[in-house]
Amino acid sequence: MFIRQLSYLVALSQAQHFRRAAELCNVSQPTLSGAIRSIEEEFGLPIVRRGRRFEGFTPEGERVLAWARQVLADCEGLRQEASASRREVSGCLRIGAIPTALPLVPLLTDACLRAFPGMRHEVCTLSATQALRQLSELDLDVGLSYLDDPRLREFETISLFRERYVLIARDETALAGRTSLSWHEAARLPLCLLTGNMQCRQGIDAALARSGTSVSPRVETDSLMALYAHVRCAGLYSIVPHSVLCLAEMRDELHAVPLQPALYREIGLILHERQPRSPLLDAAVVAFRSVDLQSRLDALLP
Repeated sequence: MFIRQLSYLVALSQAQHFRRAAELCNVSQPTLSGAIRSIEEEFGLPIVRRGRRFEGFTPEGERVLAWARQVLADCEGLRQEASASRREVSGCLRIGAIPTALPLVPLLTDACLRAFPGMRHEVCTLSATQALRQLSELDLDVGLSYLDDPRLREFETISLFRERYVLIARDETALAGRTSLSWHEAARLPLCLLTGNMQCRQGIDAALARSGTSVSPRVETDSLMALYAHVRCAGLYSIVPHSVLCLAEMRDELHAVPLQPALYREIGLILHERQPRSPLLDAAVVAFRSVDLQSRLDALLP
């Protein structure tokens, strides 16, 4: 069995389609299918459920797939270890960030890109659920999300900063010079909020409930840029974490005021607990922790 055959198996799990998996691996479909059949013959186990198309993995195949992911991750770690022994940190770090944390990623990656010219980054926007699944399946190296999620007991976490929630408006006159608002006052405004399935929104709803109120937004969206556009162009208001103010559009073209009582939530790195950690990930974590996000973001508060 060759490492490449295992990579075909993992690609098939990602693509859920033989042809697309072959394209991911830059091989023909017969080559990929033949390699997977050879694994089945070597183990004497059916790994893939086949009909007219790919129908999923057998229970035995799921176990083989889990081992394949581990073997490939260990091989990549070995490659990085050999590179690190030559005092070179190189490779691709796969980062998954929830949408509201995505504006912060360049502040973190900048530290790595400057320190390690051989390091590359692949950044994806993921829900917390998607990030945790991909971390578990070793398809992601590090996540950036809220740390108050009870599912994180099975992962290593590193706090980076505490976000605070603010109300944003098109300009200062819209709030008549107010320097803060209560949650109850904010709930009475025409709002554009993130959708209810997003962790940020769930935190907002919980804060409103603690203040004895609730909200029925005029617009809901899963896009920060759509939210910004509705505040800027449609005269709506929104509630967002102050971290999004690092976006120039949010900071320069909108007016923000803190909400009272203050709502704070921790954001940080989420890592698989596998040891040893790869040199690439070790180097990235050290670089990420060197960035003083809290001071930089708090400076954006009015």
